[in-house]
Amino acid sequence: MNIGQAAAASGVSAKMVRHYESIGLIAPGQRTQSGYRQYSEREVHLLRFIRQARNLGFPLEQIRVLLSLWQDTGRASGDVKRLAASHIAELDERIRALSDMRNTLQTLADACSGDSRPDCPILQGLADGHGGQCAHHADAAHPASGD
Repeated sequence: MNIGQAAAASGVSAKMVRHYESIGLIAPGQRTQSGYRQYSEREVHLLRFIRQARNLGFPLEQIRVLLSLWQDTGRASGDVKRLAASHIAELDERIRALSDMRNTLQTLADACSGDSRPDCPILQGLADGHGGQCAHHADAAHPASGD
């Protein structure tokens, strides 16, 4: 199948297929005499594997390791589990960071009256570098800003 068909069958864009080839994540597709890339079901299966790993948030270098583990029938499942556990810890950290960002923004939005006045605790918090983490301190310093 050609690159467009392989892309459609795997759920990975043709541009990403080319990118994965360029960084050596997958082997380049075989070329026809006219120069078109051709892919087998095996390559499509690899692309689906990569897509699923990307959907789970694995970075490309970890996907490279996962692919090598997947293709190594002598691998220890513990190696795979350690990689997954490490990624879970990274995801937990990102979730905490996103939660902090959300809470900070919520604090800033809650401090904003949203009326026609130009005072804006959201913009002030961003400008002051508080990011809302200290919004109650910002309100104390600028009591009129939330009114």
